[in-house]
Amino acid sequence: MSSNYIQAEQEIDTYQGNDLGLIYTAECCVFKVWAPTAFTVSLVLYATGGNGLTPQTTDYKDSGKILSMERTEGGVWTIQVPGNLKGKYYMYRAVFADGSINEAADPYATAVSANGTRTAIVDLSETHPDGWENDASPVLPHPADAVIYELHVRDFSSDPSSGLTYKGKFKAFTETGLRDEAGHLLGIDHLAELGITHVHLLPVFDYQTVDELGKAGEEPASSIFTDYNWGYDPQHYNVPEGSYSTDPANPLTRIREFKEMVQALHSRGISVIMDVVYNHTYGFQKGPFQPLVPDYYYRHDQSGRLSNGSGVGNELATERPMVRKYIKDSLSYWAKEYHIDGFRFDLMGLMDSVTMREITEELRLEINPGLLLYGEPWTGGDSPLAAKTLKGVQRGKGYAVFNDNFRAAIKGDSDGWGKGFVTGEYGKEGAIASGVSGAIHEFTDAPTETVNYVTAHDNLNLWDKILATRGLRGEAGLPELEGGKLRGGGDLKAALEQANPYVGVDPENVLDHETVRRSLLANGIILTSQGIPFLHAGDELLRSKYGDHNSYRSPDCINAIRWENKSKFIAVFQYYKGLIELRRTHPAFRLHGRQEIERSLEFLRCDGGVVAYRLKDHAGGDTWNNIVVIYNANMEPVTQCLPETSGCWNIIVDHTHAGLEAFRQTENGSVEVAGLSMMVLYDKYGEPEPRSKIVEVHYDRPDGDYRGWNLWVWGTGIQDGQQDFQHMEEGHAVARIEVLPGTSTIGYILRLNDWEEKDGTADRFIDCSGSGEQVIKVTVRERSPEHRTGLADPLHQTS
Repeated sequence: MSSNYIQAEQEIDTYQGNDLGLIYTAECCVFKVWAPTAFTVSLVLYATGGNGLTPQTTDYKDSGKILSMERTEGGVWTIQVPGNLKGKYYMYRAVFADGSINEAADPYATAVSANGTRTAIVDLSETHPDGWENDASPVLPHPADAVIYELHVRDFSSDPSSGLTYKGKFKAFTETGLRDEAGHLLGIDHLAELGITHVHLLPVFDYQTVDELGKAGEEPASSIFTDYNWGYDPQHYNVPEGSYSTDPANPLTRIREFKEMVQALHSRGISVIMDVVYNHTYGFQKGPFQPLVPDYYYRHDQSGRLSNGSGVGNELATERPMVRKYIKDSLSYWAKEYHIDGFRFDLMGLMDSVTMREITEELRLEINPGLLLYGEPWTGGDSPLAAKTLKGVQRGKGYAVFNDNFRAAIKGDSDGWGKGFVTGEYGKEGAIASGVSGAIHEFTDAPTETVNYVTAHDNLNLWDKILATRGLRGEAGLPELEGGKLRGGGDLKAALEQANPYVGVDPENVLDHETVRRSLLANGIILTSQGIPFLHAGDELLRSKYGDHNSYRSPDCINAIRWENKSKFIAVFQYYKGLIELRRTHPAFRLHGRQEIERSLEFLRCDGGVVAYRLKDHAGGDTWNNIVVIYNANMEPVTQCLPETSGCWNIIVDHTHAGLEAFRQTENGSVEVAGLSMMVLYDKYGEPEPRSKIVEVHYDRPDGDYRGWNLWVWGTGIQDGQQDFQHMEEGHAVARIEVLPGTSTIGYILRLNDWEEKDGTADRFIDCSGSGEQVIKVTVRERSPEHRTGLADPLHQTS
């Protein structure tokens, strides 16, 4: 069947409407499902969620009421059912020409029964927590302003030391006012105190491999909770995961509690990023797509077999119109219904570049111009997809990719003994410098196209990686683990109790320990580099997972964040907090464009285990005139020459402290930097010139269709190249372009996608000289070719 469907792909009806799934009202429900190759489709209404039991009886099974649906345009089957169906469940039953019959949940399901067995009919307005209508996403002025913190919902609260009541649940994020015995903040208060801007949640949509009706969190004290997964096994893309709710059997609960979590984080100024997995599904035959439109949603090789670029048996054909539509509809739903602030794309290399471009442009233009979008620019295996979204494809497209080059340069390989700059390998200084520069001479056009990180949820985490490179696994007693269990069997809890990942760390002098120093240097580089910094949850508490490099199904005793570490390693937490505050306060560490970096960042040294650079001349509009950053990966101290200055150099970060206030000074032309440490200095305060002025371009198209249109600009002095329209205003698409003060003219071209079409035959220019105003507004109207000129109409240029 596969080859027939592949050949007939262009002949399959497609649908453009935005009303697939269920439209609920108290008077009636409208159901629509896209199933163009089905012979007939029926709606099956059920009284129960399909888990075999009702409150009244232990053996009742709901046979369902079958209602025939009508085929309409675009291969969509629809039915309107009168009456209030709230509280019931439904499935679609498709019959095909060969006589096969498949019953499946709605691919556009927004609520389901426990374990996703059946689609639930709910009134979503009943899931809004108090004050939800006033919930607002924190403002992200620029992607460079983000500091991302990657976190698993269960890991956050499952450890007894968390003090949280709702362990492993969405609601744990709503608990405030918790402190440890020493008075240190815990839970969501800890996140706010740390100063991060975004929490990146590992998959929180409904996934397959955890039994939502199991004994999660209710196991006897003598047992180990093992029903765990990271969640990269999608089941229902538009429904929150039930195991994170307090009542998985109630379809409303998971939705309401997810919204409460988002609301709580927003109230603390923290945005929410969803980790999304649109590259594969957990199941194929019983997945969300195959039963209703066989073979269409999945990519196949030339032999008609399922391609396996994901490494888990299948990959979604994102390049097909209805798959692309589904992904965009799903993302739009999360952004609108749940106020999600950004998305991280798993194995983004398996998503075609056109889909990624359209996602970025449409979500920002139509929903939220501040959405943060990034992903993994690689695959898990070979794929027949031609237009893969790999490193470099994101240039000028408004989304970012993980910088694994920088990651490897800093630490070495991900799971073994291999070393990098901070773990003892010389010769990595040039790669460190490239990462510090936002990879603008490597694979990006702008620093906001790179996500800089050392470790994430998979592979060895930072502490365990450094232990491995130092050959300390044996001394620390780290067990040999496989699949969340001891290799060779045995008592895992006993083995973990015998282990000591922090062997040799003096609790009275934590910052002097070699492994601590290397870990602080690693993320210190990340937090002082150009681009978007990304931290793995718990690094600020020296989190260890006992050497488990693939803990996706390991128990809580390995994965949970152990909150007692905050008191033990408070000096480490304060160091991270100080670096984050430094970054967020001083725009020199958050430059916006390639030209701005090239003008402002100067390397002083890149050899012998030392990288030193200067951010000069009030970089990015900073109040500090010159800032020097030095990384010393040697065991011994090094002396670094400093640029000439009329006064002294003020030290704000060294091996003992990180923050905003100078705690010592040097008037010499050089400074000694302790081994395995970093140092940040500035020379003097000053009133900088304005960082930039804004050219606001309002584009007016009579047809109102702005999809794919963008600006190509030059002469800005900050970031040339593609500039997307970011929001709609009075029917116009609006782009905001940063221009270096003093710039008299910038050039631009209006184009469709990548030069598929141009609006105008000649270059256009905008007069930026103005009268000193910091915002210049220009209206550009599409005109017939004979009336097009090379200049924006002065009548429509205002400042």
